Formats: sequence, C-alpha cells, structure tokens
Amino acid sequence: MTRLSLLDLVPVVEGGTVSQSLANAADLAAHAESLGYQRYWVAEHHGMEGIASAATAVVIAHVAAATRTIRVGAGGIMLPNHAPLVIAEQFGTLDALFPGRIDLGLGRAPGSDQRVARAMRRTLDSDPNAFPRDVLELQSYFADDGQTGITATPGAGASPQMWILGSSLFGAQLAAALGLPYAFASHFAPDALDQALGVYRREFRPSATLARPHAMAGFNIFAADTDEEAEYLASSQQQAFIALRTGNPRRLPPPVAGYRDSLGPQGAAVLNQVLSCSATGSPATVARQLAAFVERTQVDEVMVTSAIYDHQARKRSIAIAAEVAQDLAKAA
Repeated sequence: MTRLSLLDLVPVVEGGTVSQSLANAADLAAHAESLGYQRYWVAEHHGMEGIASAATAVVIAHVAAATRTIRVGAGGIMLPNHAPLVIAEQFGTLDALFPGRIDLGLGRAPGSDQRVARAMRRTLDSDPNAFPRDVLELQSYFADDGQTGITATPGAGASPQMWILGSSLFGAQLAAALGLPYAFASHFAPDALDQALGVYRREFRPSATLARPHAMAGFNIFAADTDEEAEYLASSQQQAFIALRTGNPRRLPPPVAGYRDSLGPQGAAVLNQVLSCSATGSPATVARQLAAFVERTQVDEVMVTSAIYDHQARKRSIAIAAEVAQDLAKAA
C-alpha cells in the first residue's frame, strides 16, 4: 500500500485569523492521525499573508502536542535562511520533546521573495550552492562526531528523520548521494517529477540511514461527495495560485462557482500546468486519478495537500482520500 501523508500550509482564510488557522492545524493533524496518515508536515514560507507556518518549528511543536502517534515535521525548512546549528538546536529540542516522531525535510529555496529573504538573513551573500555543505554540517551536529568542533545542545544525538526536498534534479541527486529519503514538490511544480524520480532511484547510494530509495511526491486532492462540489471547493486554491502568479498573493478566498471557466484560455492553462498533479472529484473520480498517479510514479508515499476554505469540508476531503487509498490497497 502506498502510504498517505499530509502537507498543510496552515492557510489563513479571508475573514479568518492566524489563531484560528493554528487551531485548525492541530485539529486537522489529529484528524489525519485518526485516519491513518503516516505524517503531517508544515512548510516554511515568509512574508505571505495567507500562510501561518513561518515559525515552522514552533508550529510543529504545537501540532505534535495535539497528537500522539503521527509523525510531525517540516516539508520543509529552507536551510539557506538559517545557520545549520540553529536548526540542529530547534529539531534537537523537538526530538527530545516528541522522540521518534519528528521529520526534518530540507529545501534550498528561499520560501519568500528577495526583499523578504534579505530581511530574514540580513544579507544575500550566502551561496545557494552551499546547500549540500550545510546539510552535511547539520548531519554532523546530530551525529555529534566532532567534525564541527561544536556540540549542539540540544541536537547532539538527536534523530529526526531527515529528508531532502526538491522540484528539480538538484535535490534528487543530493538525496541519492547522501542515501536520504526524497520528496518532490509536484503539487505545485510538477514539470521535472518523472525525471527527478528516475535520477534519485538510479543514483541512490545506500547509507546508514536508508538501505534503498524511498520517494514521496506531492499531490493535490480536493474530494467531496460529487464532482461538482469538489470542483467548487478547489476554486479557493485556484484563485490563490492565480493571485500568486500575478504578483498579488492573498489570504485564501472563499470558493467561487465556475471559477476556472471564467479565466479564459491563458488562466486555465496556468492552472492546468501548476495543478496537473491533482485529483478533484467524488470518491470514484479521486480513486481513478490517485491510482493513475501512483501507477505513473511508483512512489512509496503520496503527500496529500489541498487548501480548502471551509475547515470541515477540508477534513471531509482528507477522510475521502484515506478511504480511497484503503480501497485501492484492498483491490491491489
């Protein structure tokens, strides 16, 4: 059975508050746990009005405290924004608080625009090509092998499960070289998915962490009782994507009937590209589309994500996804 995990950007909806978004995150994670999801991740984004997970380690602690068994972590931490020692301390603390449940996905994108990145880092002089070196330094702190000359406290001896994230071949090559699990961001950047998975599997070198490749891919699921209702729910994320692509990011708007049809050919083409790794519809429709994605990619896990304006409708959507996955496993 291909496992399901859940990515939550902790959306702030129009008319809502950050406090409510964070409460919803804890409730959604507990719901995913009850449905058998493998892990729950939040992602580091900065300067975005509609995303409440900027203080990623803090949100992880909040969610982990509200759950008991599901793995909780970052999908991911944007390592160029931070000194590796700081991340070792943060995730060493999380591992001490919630042993055996913490994931640390690492990416090299800024998670923001250049203006916000400068405010975060104070300088943009850091070399993006230093990402592999930073990952190795972070591993050294957890291993407490003395290579850095510094003992991370907390951090030394901690064992969060480390992942490499990516939307290009770079992350696939690095994950393969280091023998780490790999997650591809196909839920919003699908173009290089098949090529990246091929590179990762071909070039993978077994490590003390992982004996064979373990790949996960992002996949949007908007599920409801009918195709029409699911398409209506999906229009919130569609609006948010169009707003982001046109330089006008916003809070997650309420759904709009017939939104995709109102965009015209150019806008529809943008959505068709960015959301090509998606399932939208009734349980039967989602089952067909999810099965086709798993057959195509052969991934070990599917990272389900979706931004749905109504919290109860979102919980219903991930419940349908879990039911569909269980039915597909029984039929296999």
